[in-house]
Amino acid sequence: MRMAVIGGGPGGLYFAALAKQLDPTHEITVWERNAEDDTFGFGVVFSDETLGGIELADPEIYRQMEREFARWDDIDVHYRDRVFTSGGNGFAAMSRKRLLQILQARCRELGVELHFRTEAPDVEELAATHDLVLAADGLNSAVRRRFADTFRPTMDARACKYMWLGTDKVFDAFKFYVRETPHGVMQIHGYPFDAHGSTFIVEMHEDVWRAAGFDANADRLWVPGESDEESIEAVKELFADVLDGHGVMANNSRWIGFTTIRNQTWRHGNIVILGDAAHTAHFSIGSGTKLAMEDSLALAACLHEHPDLDTALAAYEEERKPVVESTQRAAQASLEWFENLGQYTHQDPEQFAFNIMTRSRRVTHDNLRVRDPEFVAGIEDWFTERVSSDLGVPVAQGTPPMFTPYRLGGLDLVNRVVVSAMDMYRATDGVPEDFHLAHLGGKAMGGAGLVMTEMVCVSPTGRITPGCTGLWNEEQVAAWRRITDFVHAQSPAKIGAQLGHSGRKGSTKLMWEGIDQPLPEGNWPVVAPSPLPYQEGVNQVPQELTTEQMDTIREEFVTAARHADEAGFDLLELHCAHGYLLSSFISPVTNHRTDEYGGDLAARLRYPLEVFAAVREVWPADKPMTVRISASDWVEGGIDTDDAVLIAQAFSDAGAAAVDVSTGQVTPDEQPAFGRSYQTPFADAIRNRTGVPTIAVGVISSWDDVNSLILAGRADLCALGRVHLYDPNWTLHAAAEQDYTGPGVSWPLPWQAGRRRPQTGRTDGPKPRLDLVREGEPTTRHARWRPESGPESGPESASTNLEGAVR
Repeated sequence: MRMAVIGGGPGGLYFAALAKQLDPTHEITVWERNAEDDTFGFGVVFSDETLGGIELADPEIYRQMEREFARWDDIDVHYRDRVFTSGGNGFAAMSRKRLLQILQARCRELGVELHFRTEAPDVEELAATHDLVLAADGLNSAVRRRFADTFRPTMDARACKYMWLGTDKVFDAFKFYVRETPHGVMQIHGYPFDAHGSTFIVEMHEDVWRAAGFDANADRLWVPGESDEESIEAVKELFADVLDGHGVMANNSRWIGFTTIRNQTWRHGNIVILGDAAHTAHFSIGSGTKLAMEDSLALAACLHEHPDLDTALAAYEEERKPVVESTQRAAQASLEWFENLGQYTHQDPEQFAFNIMTRSRRVTHDNLRVRDPEFVAGIEDWFTERVSSDLGVPVAQGTPPMFTPYRLGGLDLVNRVVVSAMDMYRATDGVPEDFHLAHLGGKAMGGAGLVMTEMVCVSPTGRITPGCTGLWNEEQVAAWRRITDFVHAQSPAKIGAQLGHSGRKGSTKLMWEGIDQPLPEGNWPVVAPSPLPYQEGVNQVPQELTTEQMDTIREEFVTAARHADEAGFDLLELHCAHGYLLSSFISPVTNHRTDEYGGDLAARLRYPLEVFAAVREVWPADKPMTVRISASDWVEGGIDTDDAVLIAQAFSDAGAAAVDVSTGQVTPDEQPAFGRSYQTPFADAIRNRTGVPTIAVGVISSWDDVNSLILAGRADLCALGRVHLYDPNWTLHAAAEQDYTGPGVSWPLPWQAGRRRPQTGRTDGPKPRLDLVREGEPTTRHARWRPESGPESGPESASTNLEGAVR
């Protein structure tokens, strides 16, 4: 094959070397517009996982890289004059310039033709004369722009500003310095890259950047290679203690904002984009160089394995895209965590340290515990002491965060697990049946601290489907009382009722008959704040509610609340989410009213708050009320995070004990960023910006996720739905898997023989006794980078000295 590579960065060079090594008959040419020794930035950091792939792909390149590595295991979090160290992480870094030199030398050795200070020929000319054109031309890819209609890129520019610097201070580990300044909170990401220097990235929210005066040169046209020396001098002053007299190195260093780039496809005919041209991921979870080199490895392998170009490129995208998208999701979570760093500065240092370590949701409580059990144990001890102090009850050290007690208003819960409200569609005329007794009773005996009903409707015409439950008559009260009595008699769980009205999403089929599809017969008229159907041409056009009708519905909520108390519920939740009636008042997508109940957010909240106040007045004072909200409509112009914070605060001010934070289902036009724990950042923002207690929901899939969210202070309780459908005893099993037997979970007496996980097939037994004597118990690796110093110490002569300090 004839291959043209546009861009002589690590991605392009590594691909060229690998492809040529796999088949020396390939004719490969690389064009790079910059000089051979030009580079931007300083160090490149790799994880052990990435290095494993590089080592196997081309051992010669790996050997050359390995000689240059600064290696370490620790991450230090510097916050409020405290330092928290998490070990066992495994990093290697090197100078970006040395990496380019190694790759250039390998390409020449293999016979790749390299052109520097040379613009590549026109891409269409290359495509016509070569079998493959690889565009590794970076963030501002001209090739991507040229064929944007095919690649269909999206660019998400974010609100932080950062500057890439270096320092001759050699850090001994990965460093996070978080500093509260008179202008706002700033942070440094730092790590060593050789025996002489470290990467030193300064980052802050744009508001802080402006307050500090760093925007003075925002409109300046910079000459290529020129650095913002004025800002660099200010950075030296702000972080003089971190630099400790060491110098700062600049290299085209100016304030920039991070842009996340995604493309629908990475190929246009025989043209492929790679690395930053195809995708970017925030530097706080890794390097773009790492991703580009992994791309190169996968592309070279696919080309070698498949008989024709189309098949190879399809296989490359199929293999690589899910990996990149997963990385980008983690990077986005990390990016947004730093973007919103100011919302966490109230946290105690211990919680803050755990929070920053788990910010991407990829690193979790259990993952950290495997790497550094001492670090996690220390944070857990702090957490249990705080819970003990807050509640005035002893909580044993070593208690998993999910099994610590929680006081919700005046209601004491034995643990932090909630069975989320899930519509079952099995009622007759609103009356719950034996199915509901088995469903809710089973979940209560399964160990959860709080079990929520499905949405219980306040009137026959407020139902979603004919199978929805209700609380508008005494027969329903009696049926619910049977269920609450069972829960209270057979478990320590509390049970809550979620009250709601379907609004424009009512009068539809049962879920398995056609979700959100209108009933063909036996239907009832639907109402809403505005005459807008849920699905145009499919669902009914709702009647716009008059104020008199709104008064009537408010009284239906009041009656249902009284019935809920009679039925023995411990908690009441007002359903103001998912596009049902109260939710549709809140969202600008569904509320187009021009009276006092429409317009700005305060006006759109007026009716839901009136309903809440009326219900709160009749609901017993010693029983808490919560509110479920949709914190995002997932559409342009809909509810967003900032709105959700205001909504939560309004309900809290009205007396809500907590906010149950869901998202979406307001409009069929939504485009949610679906994934594991994808809704939890909204609960996080509300809790940490306002102090309002939150219940997090949204594909929280494991007990590890629950422990992570609770310990990091992103939520107070976690509501899980699907996992409890998969395993009604999920909470009991989570306790067994963590070897927890304390008061945070209770096995029903007849089930106690099952408190241990069943035995399976043969497993590896314990290590031989003498091996344990010789090696001792496993300990956390706390290796730090300690290069030898001295006038003879250089990139070629500096020995790798990993000083292991095991706590």
